Amino acid sequence: MAEQKIPGDGVVTGYGTINGRLVFVFSQDFTVFGGSLSEAHAEKICKIMDQAMNVGAPVIGLNDSGGARIQDGVASLAGYAEVFQRNVLASGVVPQVSLIMGPCAGGAVYSPAMTDFIFMVKDSSYMFVTGPDVVKTVTHETVTQEELGGAVTHTTRSGVADLAFENDVEALLELRRFIDFLPSSNHAPAAARKASDPRDRDEPSLDTLVPANPNKPYDMKELIGKVVDNGDFFELQPNYAGNILIGFARMEGATIGIVANQPMVLAGCLDIDSARKGARFVRFCDCFNIPIVTFVDVPGFLPGTAQEYGAIIKHGAKLLFAFAEATVPKVTLITRKAYGGAYDVMSSKHLRGDVNFAWPSAEIAVMGPKGAVEIIFRADLTDATAIEARAQEYREKFANPFVAASRGFIDDVIQPATTRRRLCRALHMLRGKRLENPWKKHDNIPL
Repeated sequence: MAEQKIPGDGVVTGYGTINGRLVFVFSQDFTVFGGSLSEAHAEKICKIMDQAMNVGAPVIGLNDSGGARIQDGVASLAGYAEVFQRNVLASGVVPQVSLIMGPCAGGAVYSPAMTDFIFMVKDSSYMFVTGPDVVKTVTHETVTQEELGGAVTHTTRSGVADLAFENDVEALLELRRFIDFLPSSNHAPAAARKASDPRDRDEPSLDTLVPANPNKPYDMKELIGKVVDNGDFFELQPNYAGNILIGFARMEGATIGIVANQPMVLAGCLDIDSARKGARFVRFCDCFNIPIVTFVDVPGFLPGTAQEYGAIIKHGAKLLFAFAEATVPKVTLITRKAYGGAYDVMSSKHLRGDVNFAWPSAEIAVMGPKGAVEIIFRADLTDATAIEARAQEYREKFANPFVAASRGFIDDVIQPATTRRRLCRALHMLRGKRLENPWKKHDNIPL
């Protein structure tokens, strides 16, 4: 080892600008000892992470490493722990983004896991705690690197990564676009640019977006695309837990975070994966003072033994907890169904939602008309006609936004075409919002 000293020790570190904004970057070099991490390698990464926190700028990690350098012994493990500690301290202080551009194995995966966002490159990057050879030895499973921890696996099955790109060039270009949405630190104002899309633009096509048949789906992405600035929506985790949509967009040039139920997948029900996906995103937005706009069309939580055995109670509570603790501006629009506990969870007025709108098609109730009628009038109903008559009565009395509005739970029932204008006005009004949670060392979210 004494003979093998290579300048830089397998990692390039430094700072620069993306579209004029300061960022700190480290990039592991696979041509030097397979990008493996040694003591000096870790010290270089720690140095720029400390600097990033001191000056308030995002940290971008380009990961391409075979793991700990074996011949460095426990010193390389100590190096990893030093990096982990800084990931934790920087969390919620400056944005941290990991771009996995090659192998990332063993202890190396835990640093990206603690960063805010993970992007991967298809066919050339993978992440796993133990590789295929160890898996075969221990569990006798034969699995390829791609199946075990490739970009497609982590963006569709595990939800570990946020996006998978086709090649390195696309990954770097999209990362530059992504950084534009983020503030530099938790003290910096949200990223903003000059808006070219008029705030009072009406969108008449939204008046017919929601089908007359309550059981027929529609694409929530269409609504998002038509109300945000220039239709520019940077979606995260599009292929994982598709029943909830998350991502960044702009309104009047200022960044917003979007959380939306997607009726095209599982009718928009909340389940374990979607609750975890949404909760983490809401907490990121709250850390960095990014207003949250929530589009609601949720018939409830997904029923079944698989969900209950998988602890839907605990996992569903994560999304509830995240919305309830968030102190950033929260604007909510109910487009159609908002039933039961899921109505509460989706940034309702009761969880300190600032401005809550509903379209005339909104149905806010404990449960859907048919299910409610079959419970309430169980003894009296004999035929389908009687059930339908009672269901219609239920719709008129409960399943409309005016009942909730009369209690102050909805601030206004708005015409769909005017959605952009109303959201822009609400967000503009909320720019000076200041809200503090009671002092605590930290909360104890149900993990």
